[in-house]
Amino acid sequence: MRQGKQGEILLVSSGDLRLSANQNCWPAQIEMEEQLTTAIENLGWKVERAHAYHSDKKHGFIDSQRMGMDIFRNIDPNQPLIVAESVWQYSHHVLAGLTTHKGPILTVANWSGQWPGLVGMLNLNGCLTKAQIPYSTLWSENFTDQFFIDGLQEWLSTGKVSYDQSHVKSFALNKIPLRDDKTGRTFARALKERKVIMGVFDEGCMGMYNAIIPDELLHKTGFFKERLSQSALYAAMLDVTQEEAESVLQWLLNKGMTFNWGTHEATELTRNQTLEQCKMYIAALRIADDFSCDTIGIQYQQGLKDLTVASDLVEGLLNNEDRPPVFSKSGKELYAKKALPHFNEVDECAGLDGLLTYLLWKELGMTGENTLHDIRWGEHYQDGNINGFIWLFLISGAAPPAHFINGYAGASSDRQPAMYFRLGGGTLKGISKPGFIVWSRVYVMDGKLQCDLGVGEVVALPVEETDRRWNETTPEWPIMHALLKGVNRDQMMARHKANHIQVVYAKHETGAHEACRIKAAALDELGIKVHFCGDVDLIGKRNSI
Repeated sequence: MRQGKQGEILLVSSGDLRLSANQNCWPAQIEMEEQLTTAIENLGWKVERAHAYHSDKKHGFIDSQRMGMDIFRNIDPNQPLIVAESVWQYSHHVLAGLTTHKGPILTVANWSGQWPGLVGMLNLNGCLTKAQIPYSTLWSENFTDQFFIDGLQEWLSTGKVSYDQSHVKSFALNKIPLRDDKTGRTFARALKERKVIMGVFDEGCMGMYNAIIPDELLHKTGFFKERLSQSALYAAMLDVTQEEAESVLQWLLNKGMTFNWGTHEATELTRNQTLEQCKMYIAALRIADDFSCDTIGIQYQQGLKDLTVASDLVEGLLNNEDRPPVFSKSGKELYAKKALPHFNEVDECAGLDGLLTYLLWKELGMTGENTLHDIRWGEHYQDGNINGFIWLFLISGAAPPAHFINGYAGASSDRQPAMYFRLGGGTLKGISKPGFIVWSRVYVMDGKLQCDLGVGEVVALPVEETDRRWNETTPEWPIMHALLKGVNRDQMMARHKANHIQVVYAKHETGAHEACRIKAAALDELGIKVHFCGDVDLIGKRNSI
């Protein structure tokens, strides 16, 4: 084991499992590490990278769990350690080593939308939180701003960073109107008594330990897993006829959806790829019906990616009530006039949240289609009536057309980026419509299920600004411009325990606040520890929904 040196910080960087992604993203990681190193050295410390550049692989990321374990065996467990991220990373590459590290741990990301570095860091933070591993976290655009420098100095001096968490209010320590509390609890008791089934098509997507709910915690809520296999889903796809797939595609075309088809399979979306996705859509519904699933999640990465097209179009369709009809072999329409809530990347925390939200919103007389998004990036924006920090929420799949401006007519399908999706397949892309939302995240902390939730507003930005933001990130994916009420950038980043955030629309602002209160009561009734975040009206007005 290498002995740590006084005044030295060790640096590691977790990467993707996919070689093409690591190679494409490596230049951004180099730039980020150089800026971070300069900031640390300016404070009188030295930085030592704990693992070398791979000349054969052409990148310097930790790209497997075994590699991470071996690297940490040669690290002094008492030495201060930074996990530096500018890309999407698989947390299990470093989680094993971090479980036995005794020195101060700091996760750091560059404030950029280019690659999902912020998303990767938040995922790792959620994993560390669930694993009860102490850590601090920081983020910066260029590592010279005062917020970052002050936080870094604090960590170097004390091993911890303190954060402003004044926006968080415990549900247990606050009162909401009795009618809202009763409505939420009555709904939750009925849900728990009936019990529900989550169809899980392979668990642990992309090393997201934070996205797995232990059975002993899940069962207390009335949710139970049906463990399914992606190989079964692929087999069921082979049993779908070409005519059935064509029928689904024609339905979408009749709705006005656009498919940006080309002819080059390796880099363009083709009609055949879309038809394969239509087969997956049919197969998923049939398997879900076979096992009486109330909600399902498809992993896709890893497994299906080596067999067939991306699952993203499928996920968005399943989350929409108005979707192509699918029939069983006996002729029964499956989940007729309903969504089959899909939790992208088998994020079981999103699955619990998504199904509860869908059913509760319907109970309240509202449209319940909801989705998770990545917390990808954001910037302050000021123009006309908009003056605030506007988050860019972005996800490759799961967003329903009901969320988009002009619905299906405003939706398109672009080929997934080849570096992540070798066999192609299209997204379900659109711009989220203006309106008020309730946002939330279920997570595991201190060995318990917990949930943060608040109220936000989706705003419409000018076309050129939307295009700029898309081009700064991933233009193939659906986008949401969100302003979170009473929560600033740094409060959100310090508090949020996941890469994903759940969003659902309300009819208006007062309705969003009332629904937020009712949902909090429902979650509490299921035994989930609830925290209001930001400006949530806890008093409310009667009959606002």
